[in-house]
Amino acid sequence: EVFAPGTPAEVRRATWVSVQRRLELSGSTARVMVAVLRKQVKKIEVTRHAKYTCAFCGKDSVKRQAVGIWKCKSCRKVLAGGAWTMNTSAAATVRSTIRRLREMQES
Repeated sequence: EVFAPGTPAEVRRATWVSVQRRLELSGSTARVMVAVLRKQVKKIEVTRHAKYTCAFCGKDSVKRQAVGIWKCKSCRKVLAGGAWTMNTSAAATVRSTIRRLREMQES
């Protein structure tokens, strides 16, 4: 569930109903769309609050401080990353391209 533990069911229901109204959805379409939104929000929340492995000290102690700012509690390094995950797919592509170009230059 996306909401904090102990949040009453009425509050949760009312929140998603307001989302439904803002999107101007009705009936079964609204239920399906709100379910999709709920799943997306849950995925983002789980990845955002997860601990990641630090590239410097190797410990699972990197947590999100703000949008795109990640800090290792063990070695106190501050890293730049994605908004919801530490490593983005674009960053992985750039790293592999740089590695490939370096290898071409060395040989």
